[in-house]
Amino acid sequence: MKVLFLGDIVGKVGRRVVVNNLEKLVKKYQVDFVIANGENATHGKGLIEKHYYELLNAGIDCITLGNHYLSKDNLLTYIEDADALVRPLNISKRIGGEGSRLFEVHGVKIRVTNILGTAFMKEEVSSPYYSLKSLIDSIESEDSIHIVDYHAEATGEKMCFGYAFDGLVSAVLGTHTHVQTNDAKILKNGTAFISDVGMCGAANGVLGFEKNSVIRVTMFGEKDRFGFDENDQGMVNGVVIDIDELSHKAREIVAIKLMEDK
Repeated sequence: MKVLFLGDIVGKVGRRVVVNNLEKLVKKYQVDFVIANGENATHGKGLIEKHYYELLNAGIDCITLGNHYLSKDNLLTYIEDADALVRPLNISKRIGGEGSRLFEVHGVKIRVTNILGTAFMKEEVSSPYYSLKSLIDSIESEDSIHIVDYHAEATGEKMCFGYAFDGLVSAVLGTHTHVQTNDAKILKNGTAFISDVGMCGAANGVLGFEKNSVIRVTMFGEKDRFGFDENDQGMVNGVVIDIDELSHKAREIVAIKLMEDK
């Protein structure tokens, strides 16, 4: 089973580059199932219903969220009907939806779970470790591949989480920091891991945003919003994981990067 996981889709450029290139990536890597983090897909924060369906129509099978899950109130109007959407499992707010979902592809079950980390994060959440451990205990008899999107800031926290669940899930994939890390690997007990998958968005900005607006806010303390350059070159970051359908252990994880033609 080959799973393609796309990093945080950021704004219009991110949606565009995914829509225009996903079919090509699926064909090139012979992908069976596509997951993408969509928490930044609408103007950099949140995911409105229109963009949820735009991404599904492009060929994405499951969309995960993150700390900006409620940045657009529109989410509450459609989350109960969004059966391909996975919001963070361990959030304290009751917003409906599911923090873990089960899919079936070619007779093989695939579970996707979304978890929020705690280091340098402001959201009120229950323990990431015990939230996932409780879920795993509750589905002990379930025969499924299990992909975990660990949405967190600190690389070390993500690494700890990967090692803690090595052999208990098929993959722990870090999201949120928008910069692809160079540590994709298979852990000792068969769990695929990467600290951060990266992002899909403007290649020549900062984390998918227009660079000068980010510089003004970050370096000079100006009170402004991060902007977008919708004409920027797009970039796709992700990983392709080859998972054994019987043992549910990962055989290979490959980080991918695609640059849109200028």
